[in-house]
Amino acid sequence: MANRPPYSGPHRKLVLAFDVGTTFSGVSYSILDPGEVPDIRGVTRYPAQEHVGGDSKIPTIIYYDKEGNVRAVGAEAMREGIEDEAEDGEWTKAEWFKLHLRPKTQSAAHVTQKIPPLPQGKAAIEVFADFLRYLHKCARTYIEETHANGVDLLKSLEPRTYFVLTHPNGWEGGQQSLMRKAAVMAGLIPDTQSGQERLSFVTEGEASLHYCIQSGLTNEAMKSGKGVLIVDAGGGTIDISAYKQTSQQVKSFEEMAPPQCHFQGSIFVTSNAKVYLENLLRDSRFIGDVPYITKCFDKTTKLRFRNTEEAQHIKFGTLRDKDPKLNIRSGQLKLNGTDVASFFEPSVQCIVESIEEQSTTSKTPIGSVFLVGGFAASDWLYTKLKEAFSPRGLNVSRPDGHTNKAVAEGAVSFYIDHFVASRVSKLSYGVECIMLYEPWNAEHKSRSDEMFVDLSGDAVIAGLFDVILPKGTKVEEGREFKHGFMRLSTNPTDFRSVSLNIMCYRGTICLKEKPSNWFKNKDPTKFSVLCRVYATLLT
Repeated sequence: MANRPPYSGPHRKLVLAFDVGTTFSGVSYSILDPGEVPDIRGVTRYPAQEHVGGDSKIPTIIYYDKEGNVRAVGAEAMREGIEDEAEDGEWTKAEWFKLHLRPKTQSAAHVTQKIPPLPQGKAAIEVFADFLRYLHKCARTYIEETHANGVDLLKSLEPRTYFVLTHPNGWEGGQQSLMRKAAVMAGLIPDTQSGQERLSFVTEGEASLHYCIQSGLTNEAMKSGKGVLIVDAGGGTIDISAYKQTSQQVKSFEEMAPPQCHFQGSIFVTSNAKVYLENLLRDSRFIGDVPYITKCFDKTTKLRFRNTEEAQHIKFGTLRDKDPKLNIRSGQLKLNGTDVASFFEPSVQCIVESIEEQSTTSKTPIGSVFLVGGFAASDWLYTKLKEAFSPRGLNVSRPDGHTNKAVAEGAVSFYIDHFVASRVSKLSYGVECIMLYEPWNAEHKSRSDEMFVDLSGDAVIAGLFDVILPKGTKVEEGREFKHGFMRLSTNPTDFRSVSLNIMCYRGTICLKEKPSNWFKNKDPTKFSVLCRVYATLLT
C-alpha cells in the first residue's frame, strides 16, 4: 500500500492471517522489520495444486479415514482419482464444516438441512483445528522456500508470530471462543495468556475494507465525503458493512451501521440448482446422476452464467446420454436462462435488500459499493447489483484480480494498519436483573402478581433485561459501557465473588419499549447468553 508508514515496533515479528472460508481458504502474511515499510504477501503454493505457479486459495475440504486420521486436505482432496481412493479406503469427506460453528439463531435455521454432516465422531472444532494445522504447515513451507534462510527465519520468529483469524460478520464471542480453542489444538499458540495475546480476530467485512483501502479502491469514493459499502460475497455467507472516512490525515474509518451477515453465499445457489434438478429428473434414469450433474453445474455453468437470453448447458455424460423430453442431448442438459437465474435470485434479493437497509440506517449517504469475495466473480451477480443501484446513483464495482484473496490480505492489513477506529453494536447487550416496582407503570401494574418485597423492604419485580449497550451505538475502541447494580443477601459469603450472564437481545419487540419495560418473557426466544463473567469481590 502506498504511504504505509514504516513499522515502528522494537522487534521483528511475523503476522499470519488465515481465512478459512466455507468453500475456499487462503493465507497471507507479513514480516515486520523495525524501520521498514511492511509488505503483505499471499501464500500461493500448496500441495497438489493444478495451476502452474500456484494459486492463492485451496478448497476447504478434508478427507478422514475410518480411524479419524487426516488423509487428504485442500487441493490434495481434489486431485484426480481421489474419489476412488476414498471409496476403497472408506474415507469420509468433511466440507462446508465452517458453517457448523455458526450461531444457532433463527435466522440461520434454514442452513441446517443444506450443509453436509460432519464425519462420524468428529466435532466441528476438531475439523477446524485440523484445517488450521494444515494451513499453518503450508504457510511455513512457503516462507521457508521463498525467503532467504527461511528455516532460520521462522525459527527466530517462533515466539513473535502473531495470528489473525477471520470470521463472518454475524459470528460472536461464542464462535471466537471455539476458534481460539481450535488454534490451540492446531498448535498455533499455547494455551497461556501470552499465547492468547498472539491471536486476533477480525470480521470478514472489516478485513475486506482494509483490502479495498490498501488496493486504493476507496480513494476516489471517499473524496465526495460519502460512505462506502463492502459486500463480501463468499461461499457460505454474505457479509455487508458500511464505513465512512473520519480523517484523511491518518486514514481513519468508522462503521456507520450494524454490520449484517446472511447465509446466502454461492453454495446456496448450487443448493437451489440441486433441488431443481431433483424435481426435473425425479422419474428419469438420470435421477442417480443428480449429485454429479450438480457438481458440474457448480464448477462450470454457475461460473459462466451471465444472461437469461441464452440457454445454459451442463455437460455431465457421454454422447449416448440423451432424453429429448428432458432437453438432454449428447450428455448435456439444457436449461433455460431464466431457470438458472432463479437459482441466484434469493442471494441477489438478499444483497439488494441488505444494501437498501444499510443505506437507510447510515446517517452518511452511501456513494459506492465494493463487491469482493469468491462469489463476486459471478458476472450475473455483479450485473444484477449494477442494474439495481446504478440508477440510484450508487457506484457498484469489484476489484481487479483475485477478489477471493481480499479477506486474507485485508486481515494482515487490519493487524498492521488498523484503519477502523469505531464500530456499531449489532445487538442490545445487558444483564437480567430485579428493579423497583413502578405502580404508575401500566406494564408493571399488569405484572403486579409478580411483585415481591426484597431484603431492604422495597417492592421489586424480576425478569427485567437491563440494557448496558444499546443496539446501533457507536463504540470507540477502549470505550467502557457500565451500569451499577446492588446485591442483597443475609449471607456474608455471597459477597466474596460474583458471576452473572451477559446477555444479548436479537429481536425488535422490546426496542419499542422504554427501558423499565424490557421484560425477558415479552420476547423470550430473542434473548440469549453471550458469555458469563466472574469477579472476586472479597479476599
